[in-house]
Amino acid sequence: MTTGADAWIALAITALGCYGVKLLGLSIPAGLLERPLVRRLAALVPIALLAALTALQTFGTTTRHLAVDARSAGLAAAAVALLLRAPFLVVVAAGVLVTAAVRAVA
Repeated sequence: MTTGADAWIALAITALGCYGVKLLGLSIPAGLLERPLVRRLAALVPIALLAALTALQTFGTTTRHLAVDARSAGLAAAAVALLLRAPFLVVVAAGVLVTAAVRAVA
């Protein structure tokens, strides 16, 4: 079990790590950041991270097995809404409604 001191130590280490990453980003020369390849990669990193997070939260389990359940159906419904060029709120609503419907039926 963790104590209050352990939590504060973890918080301090996390804060120092975040500060270090920020400092590292600020120490990169501006000329390097202006290269077309670096700019393109920097634009694609958030998309890749969001896709990985979505896949992990949709198909992941605590036992490292692939889970195909109501979350998968909701993601499929959201993907169909995206393909139909629906507005963002409609995409989210489609995913939520299909997930809820599958969970209600199952």
